[in-house]
Amino acid sequence: MLFRSVGEGREARLKATAEQVGVEMAAQGGSVLEIARDGSRWKVVPDSKYARRIDTSTPMRIAGPASGHAKMKTSADPAGTKVLGMINNCAGGSTPWGTWLTCEENYNFYFSGTADKHPDQPLARRYGLGRSIAYAWGRHVDRFDFDKEPNEPNRFGWVVEIDPYDPQSVPVKRTALGRFAHEGATYAIARDGRVAIYMGDDSRFEYIYKFVTARPWNPNDRGANRDLLDDGTLHVARFAADGSMVWLPLIQGQGPLTAENGFLSQADVVMGARRAADLLKATPMDRPEDVETNPVNGRVYAALSNNGSRKPEQVDGPNPRAKNDHGHILEMTPKDGDHASTEGSWAILIAAGQPGKHEGTKYHPATSENGWLSCPDNVAFDSKGRLWIAMDSGEVAGIADGLYACDVAGEGRALTRQFFAGPRGAEICGPLIAPDDRTLFLAIQHPGEGPGSSYEKPSTRWPDFKDSLPPRPSIIAITKKDGGVIGS
Repeated sequence: MLFRSVGEGREARLKATAEQVGVEMAAQGGSVLEIARDGSRWKVVPDSKYARRIDTSTPMRIAGPASGHAKMKTSADPAGTKVLGMINNCAGGSTPWGTWLTCEENYNFYFSGTADKHPDQPLARRYGLGRSIAYAWGRHVDRFDFDKEPNEPNRFGWVVEIDPYDPQSVPVKRTALGRFAHEGATYAIARDGRVAIYMGDDSRFEYIYKFVTARPWNPNDRGANRDLLDDGTLHVARFAADGSMVWLPLIQGQGPLTAENGFLSQADVVMGARRAADLLKATPMDRPEDVETNPVNGRVYAALSNNGSRKPEQVDGPNPRAKNDHGHILEMTPKDGDHASTEGSWAILIAAGQPGKHEGTKYHPATSENGWLSCPDNVAFDSKGRLWIAMDSGEVAGIADGLYACDVAGEGRALTRQFFAGPRGAEICGPLIAPDDRTLFLAIQHPGEGPGSSYEKPSTRWPDFKDSLPPRPSIIAITKKDGGVIGS
């Protein structure tokens, strides 16, 4: 049997057989599905011409500064321009020209090898290679053993662009956007028509990034935007205690990003974006997850999930709590409302946790006993500019993960209300509100996970609730019985 009890965890995964690893690898990646509304319900379109599966065996093109670089070359790809698959995809976004951006997050879990023998020690250490192995892939598939293929890890940890309208198109890893534990890649249009992509590096004490294209997008010619994300400037955020912030450009040859520090080209910068950000003295944050732009006020909101490792001497303005187990939401305002600007200001909108029990919480004073939240993960906006917040790891606070909403201006600013509570053990993620505000899509991830739950006796059997079926992740669509606006 290929299933294992959730409670067995990492030790069981490391003992996986070749057959089990094959199943794990097939389960990684993403899918394109077409859905359509049928009366009051949404349904998957059967046999859609757009439907396809993209996994660890899907051929992909490597584009941007790192394409063809020596550290991207392997025995299977001596040119360093092609790679098989994407792994550990988390969050993502879209582009103005209608492509899908999906993000590779904790890819280092899947690579085994001897950490101290990797030929590029600064890069290997900074990206955790060999120190957090959680899967047995390297035992059965040579390319996931970096003792055999030292460059293969460099080919993961990128934003992947996929055209959902062309099932024959080849996915592209856009290396100009940097390499790290990506969560979220959401766009905003600058005043001159250039495109900004906001991103978070979802690890403790990591950074918030922004990429700005070198030229404007073309709304009249979709094809003209095909390689727009290969040329531009990657920035990382530095926050000051006075509420100001700057976006620092990560450009080879500028400041400390020189050959003396190991950056011989822009390829070295994007492959080692974390090291480059360290040298530029960017602000280490409390696990930056989703970063989204409000369509009404133009401000940018970052979900900082938690950081129980922050010590009192590491507290600063945008990260004001030591042992921040419950996270907070940061509001960033670009100077003059221009997303290409390298200056701006910041404020903390919400400091999560239970008021009166957890220190340093911040909400509207009228927040109810059931209106508080913990560990914000993904965020979204409706057409009115209201903020929707999905949780991850609510068990830290003793509550189920759920979805919350609040205004970001006026009398209801930061007055959070619970909209949806998830099934046991599930992470609530990927909130998306339809353009007419009448459907809310939500992902229910890994239901039944957690202590005391196993395949044989799960804590829930969501969504089928049948003894013959295990719990399954799912996408749900929420509508009002009267067909009205969600949240009204």
